[in-house]
Amino acid sequence: MAMTIHCDIVSAEEEIFSGLVEMLVATGELGELGVSYGHAPLLTSLIPGPVRIVTQSGDEQVYYVSGGFLEVQPGVVSILADTAIRAGDVDEAAAEEARREAEHALENQTGDFDYGRASAQLAEAAAQLATLRKMRNRSGRG
Repeated sequence: MAMTIHCDIVSAEEEIFSGLVEMLVATGELGELGVSYGHAPLLTSLIPGPVRIVTQSGDEQVYYVSGGFLEVQPGVVSILADTAIRAGDVDEAAAEEARREAEHALENQTGDFDYGRASAQLAEAAAQLATLRKMRNRSGRG
């Protein structure tokens, strides 16, 4: 039996996942990060994108986080995010529409244009779509 670590994925609204995992992979500010049993204590910020976990039973689950923080303590890894969604619950059509709208806003800037907001919306929509693609590729449907 593989060594496990307790994992909690929590959004501002609810707890998304709590249980034992063999591995967690998330994207931090400096790149992709894998956490398993025995990892050194760590605190890092996360960028919008997928979080992949391999549960104690060997099942792989994918979640989308809008950013937040990942903390590793002995025996526990926690993700605290403003938004965390099971990848299967991400609305692909809405994410694609948000991406198109953000790209359109960036191309057609007006006097009261908020570049930071538009680029953040574009990044979030692109991260949601990337999460869906990653989930599909792993399941052989994409």
